[in-house]
Amino acid sequence: MKIFFIGDIYGRSGRDAIAAHLPNIRAEYAPDLVIANADNASHGVGPTIGIVKELYTAGIDLLTGGDHSLNQKDLLPHMDREPWVLRPLNYPDTTPGKGWHIVETPTRKKILVIHALGRVYIGKLCDDPFDAVDKIIRKHVLGKTVDAIFIDFHAEATSEKNAFGLFLDGRVSAVIGTHTHVPTADARILPQGTAYMTDAGMTGDYDSVIGADKQQPLQYFRTGLKLDRYKPAEGVGTLCGVLIETDDATGLARHITPIKRGGAIAD
Repeated sequence: MKIFFIGDIYGRSGRDAIAAHLPNIRAEYAPDLVIANADNASHGVGPTIGIVKELYTAGIDLLTGGDHSLNQKDLLPHMDREPWVLRPLNYPDTTPGKGWHIVETPTRKKILVIHALGRVYIGKLCDDPFDAVDKIIRKHVLGKTVDAIFIDFHAEATSEKNAFGLFLDGRVSAVIGTHTHVPTADARILPQGTAYMTDAGMTGDYDSVIGADKQQPLQYFRTGLKLDRYKPAEGVGTLCGVLIETDDATGLARHITPIKRGGAIAD
């Protein structure tokens, strides 16, 4: 199977990049499932319900989030009845929504998608992501009850992401990191067969400071003054993602291919 994952969508530039490039990627690679991280899709702070519908229309099948998953109040009433928008699995049980979902493809293959949040430097009230994911994959076993397992690990520290991938190596199809908005050059298949990349990168305007209009963060770094909330940069966006191909018999990864289209850092 083929799973295409799109890194953090940041603001209008990121959404425009999806609309411009995702149809061609779908036609070229024919993925069985398209997943995207939408933690910054609405002006940098989570998706609204309107933007969720916009991204579905653009060709995305399932959305993950992160530390901004629940920032948009109009989305909250939909979280419990909308399984295609995931919030972090390791949020408290009383939090609206769900952190995992099993997608059945048209060919009757089952793909378990899990979304977890790191704890190092994140500053959010959340449980241990290692333990939370471990409990899910003990119930839904790769190659037995599900045909593939994909994990979006939204975390700040590269060391935590790296450790998370190694912890799950051989038990899931892929662990792909998000949140830091810079595509890393370490896409690989780990020793036991799990595809791994520390960060898939940002889908947005790279003439920016990780998606934000560059003037405000430049002022902050030079003076220490942060006078207003950062605004998304609005130039031409780059779509950054990664294509995972799994083995039909084992569910483990056969190939991992970073893909960048349009904008400043396209292939």
